[in-house]
Amino acid sequence: MVKISLDKPLTNMQVELLKLFASDLPEKNLRDLKELISDYLLDLARTEADKEWDKKGYSKATADKWLGKIKE
Repeated sequence: MVKISLDKPLTNMQVELLKLFASDLPEKNLRDLKELISDYLLDLARTEADKEWDKKGYSKATADKWLGKIKE
């Protein structure tokens, strides 16, 4: 058994993941679960980015300018 010392307590998400991963999953199920978690976190990040985008009044022209497609 591996002993791990923690500088801070686990988050509620970490605890739930540890409970989930306590069971042995076939590799395909594990890959599917990792993808599901990744998709969920990506969706959260996109939602927050969209809020900031809207709050700052950015537009397609803003992105084009950042990408060098529009010269000032």
